[in-house]
Amino acid sequence: MTDILRSEWTKIRSVRSTVWTLAAAAILLIGIGALINAAQKGSVDEPVTAATAIQLSLVGNMFASLAMATLGALVISSEYRTGGIRTSLMAVPKRLRLLTGKIVVFTATALVVSAVASAVSILLGLLIAQPPSVDPGAVAGAALGSALYLTACGLFGLGLGVLIRHTPGAIVSAIALMLVLPQLMYQLPGQWGRTVADYFTTNAGMMIVLPVRGDSALGPWSGFGVYLVWIAVTVAAGAVLLQRRDA
Repeated sequence: MTDILRSEWTKIRSVRSTVWTLAAAAILLIGIGALINAAQKGSVDEPVTAATAIQLSLVGNMFASLAMATLGALVISSEYRTGGIRTSLMAVPKRLRLLTGKIVVFTATALVVSAVASAVSILLGLLIAQPPSVDPGAVAGAALGSALYLTACGLFGLGLGVLIRHTPGAIVSAIALMLVLPQLMYQLPGQWGRTVADYFTTNAGMMIVLPVRGDSALGPWSGFGVYLVWIAVTVAAGAVLLQRRDA
């Protein structure tokens, strides 16, 4: 297993597309948070609270999550595009071991980068907003929630990449499931519509970063747990097809 992990780490850090996509996720998170905090500070006369500054610093998660999902898809779908998956499967005939290696390396990489980017975004937002007081625990909790959410979005993209095996198709599916359809769910009528919206992919997952809706039935961790179920089902379906389909 060590050789698989070493091989996957070499792939993810040596391919330009994955490195640039990872950098784009961090830049989007930090840049959008800084811009919104600067705009907020310039538009109000009252001091901005630390809680508001932290929330504004993490607004970029919406866009950074798409970049992270794209990276997750590229981890597997790029090998199908180039034909490198055949070489990988020849070297590792046990396909689930190969997929596990990709998931472990990607999760570790995404979690570290997301945690650093989230912390930098929050600290930069606080420096811009200059709130009267700051709770270190709130800063740490927000950074952890943002890092977990972005990593989960990347795993969602990886699961879609295994399932679809086509980079554009996986990316379009990620955009639909993470950005477009979650917003459309809020247009459903009645209590059942609100329930469906609360439990739909990123609507649930985003609760660990920012409350999507104040009257949601889910809390931060329960919402994130629901999102993990979506991801687990996607990855499991992809794993089954990886076992059954030809490379």
